[in-house]
Amino acid sequence: MEQPASGAEPAEAAGGTVEALDRPLPEAVRRRVVALVSDAFGGLTITELPAQLRQYARFTPTRRAKFAGNAMAAALESDALFRQRIGERLKEGQPELTAALEAGSPPAAADPVDVAAAAYVLRPAGWVKLVAAAGEEAHRADAERADEQSRRELDRLREELAHARAQTKSETERLRGELDAVRKEADSLQRKLRSAVNEVKRGEAALRRSRVEADAARAEAAAQVSAAESETRRLKARLGEAETALEAGRRAAREGRSVEDMRLRLLLDTVLDAARGLRRELALPPSSIRPADGVDAVEPGRMSPKDIAVRALSETDPALLDQLLALPQAHLIVDGYNVTKTGYPQLPLEKQRLRLLGGLAVLAAQTGAEMTCVFDGAELAAPVLLAPPRGVRVLFSKPGVTADELIRQLARAEPPGRPVVVVSTDREVADGVAKAGARPVASVLLLKRLSRV
Repeated sequence: MEQPASGAEPAEAAGGTVEALDRPLPEAVRRRVVALVSDAFGGLTITELPAQLRQYARFTPTRRAKFAGNAMAAALESDALFRQRIGERLKEGQPELTAALEAGSPPAAADPVDVAAAAYVLRPAGWVKLVAAAGEEAHRADAERADEQSRRELDRLREELAHARAQTKSETERLRGELDAVRKEADSLQRKLRSAVNEVKRGEAALRRSRVEADAARAEAAAQVSAAESETRRLKARLGEAETALEAGRRAAREGRSVEDMRLRLLLDTVLDAARGLRRELALPPSSIRPADGVDAVEPGRMSPKDIAVRALSETDPALLDQLLALPQAHLIVDGYNVTKTGYPQLPLEKQRLRLLGGLAVLAAQTGAEMTCVFDGAELAAPVLLAPPRGVRVLFSKPGVTADELIRQLARAEPPGRPVVVVSTDREVADGVAKAGARPVASVLLLKRLSRV
């Protein structure tokens, strides 16, 4: 904080001489003066305060000392009447100290900073010396604290030096031990090197023997090659004979194939006639109900679906979906909101459903596959006005049952061996339907296929 200027209006001593500070007010004395002014501030009325200090009248003493310190110090130095009023409050709060200062004999046991601050406010004779003495005392105290800190730092450095010496000694002993170990290891390596040299010499001798044996083996191999060539020529002659016999056998087989085809066709006709007779005997009705129709779910028009979160997977080739739907009696089960929130999440839920169901209707007409679209309806609060498109079965899950569980029920309801394709990027759904024998595919696959519709 800014300190009061030393060249402000000085006070007059009893003898008429003017006393003034020839140096800035010591910081410790200045802080104590600001604290005295801040404490005495509350005893003054608004009119008794200088104009520049009236805005701080409602502050607490701590806040006044923090925010108005410079202003109070400047007003105390320049406004004699304000200084006199602060002195009167000081006399009321510390009568013994102020009386001793006016008598010219400050208490010897009093804090020099308190004495200097009171003298600065009251301006008795010799107040400049008291302020200077307080500054010297504060400087001496700071020097003593610095000396004490230096001694502590020196003791700390000595301890660190002793610790470093002990650590160096320990490290030296460790390195000596490692050096001895390295020397021993070097001796061991030298012995191993001599042994390896001897092994190399023995290996060279064995190599020379191997070369002699290899030459003998080459000569023997040349003789064997000659014999093998003779055998090869003989086998080629026999192969030609076998090829001639094979061609003759193929001609005979082609001639007898018409008889076998006639027998196979007769067997197939017999099986078909037997199947038709069995169907008439059992009187089986035409299959108009699918296994998915028997799964317990909420139909459209009763409840309203709620949004679920989805995760998009990587894109794949939509031709895979065409191949799967081309299988006989294929059944496509679609995780509705999983697909719509992957493809067009910005649309309202109603428009998401309509857009998806419209694409599925066209896909059903193109492929002829059975299609079931499942939406999450666990917390529906109002009816959903929805007319399922032709060729697409639309289901909502009941309260307490998620769409994922409903899809798994649909997959388990299908007979083993029927091609069932489930469209969802939910990993739990994909794993569950895969265990039931269905083929899971990503939602992106269906979206890319519908974009071509």
